[in-house]
Amino acid sequence: MPQMAPLLWLNLFIFFCLSLMIFFIMNYFLPPHSKTSPISKPWKMEELNWKW
Repeated sequence: MPQMAPLLWLNLFIFFCLSLMIFFIMNYFLPPHSKTSPISKPWKMEELNWKW
């Protein structure tokens, strides 16, 4: 039925707005990833020799 098309687009628009709002809220409240610097590695390169 073509009469139902505006209701479908309205539902899709509301779903898009809600998911976008949840995405922004999660990005605002969740802390960013802690980036490790390559200088302060807990292991040494000599320990990674996998050859026998």
